[in-house]
Amino acid sequence: MVSEKELKLSHLLRVRGLGRTRIRYLLESNAPLSSVYKFSLNELQALLKLPPSKAQVAYHDLHSSRLKKAVEKDLKCYPIISIENPFYPTSLKMIPDPPLLLFAKGNINYLNHEPKLSVVGTRAYSHEAKAKTNHLLKPIIEKDWLIVSGMAKGIDSFAHKAAIASQGKTIAVLGFGFQHIYPKENIHLMNTLEQEHLLLSEYPPGQSPKPWHFPERNRIISGLSFGSLVVEAKERSGTFITAEQALEQGREVFVVPGSILLPQTKGCHRLIQEGAHLIHDAEDLIEARKDYEKRSMSPEISTKNPGLM
Repeated sequence: MVSEKELKLSHLLRVRGLGRTRIRYLLESNAPLSSVYKFSLNELQALLKLPPSKAQVAYHDLHSSRLKKAVEKDLKCYPIISIENPFYPTSLKMIPDPPLLLFAKGNINYLNHEPKLSVVGTRAYSHEAKAKTNHLLKPIIEKDWLIVSGMAKGIDSFAHKAAIASQGKTIAVLGFGFQHIYPKENIHLMNTLEQEHLLLSEYPPGQSPKPWHFPERNRIISGLSFGSLVVEAKERSGTFITAEQALEQGREVFVVPGSILLPQTKGCHRLIQEGAHLIHDAEDLIEARKDYEKRSMSPEISTKNPGLM
């Protein structure tokens, strides 16, 4: 059952001109979310420091019956998990910019399954990429590790399929709403994940993929797990940036080395030079997890959440 607060939050996240930062400001003000609907245009502009044009658009969307009906319809079809929901993963709350709301399709119990490992890599993969992914993931999947990735072409798809083949568990974090599919070739994979695993998105079901969505969703991929495994990455690629986000979140970054002749490994080698863990086999990941747990139990580790809660 969706609460009134979750309904309002879902609506506000679709109001043009607001964005997560301004909505987070409203939540932290301890004022009821319903109060924003009572603001005049001038009050809305002043409170949220909106330029006049954006304030007018936001005011229109706040009072749009069409938009409200679309929100209500979506919430009847798709479960949502707000940041205050018990199912919302603690690890995700700890990142600097946690999603305020997640749409879910599949087994939401996966959200609190541990351990989770995020797997990322280039779409323009080498001929060794699939073999490397399977070699590293099969042993840990058989030990009940859950694999998180982004359902993109290449390494992401290999990671999800490795979990499926070994009868494991996997979560795909999408850069679009559930009513879309990208890339189109992954329609069968998406159907399998929806029915047997878990799809997550911070975007409403009708939201089509946009270029900036994918860098945004990467913070969720890394934030769900204790660490991210980079199988292949070109230098300054989206994968490289995801690894840097994981480090900023205080998460582990594991990197697979490769040939110096391949562009797909240049980013990997740069990450290793910067201090990421070099990974040869699954045992390296298992030992790294043990070390991470020991450090997490240390009283010197701060548990203060830099995000909303």
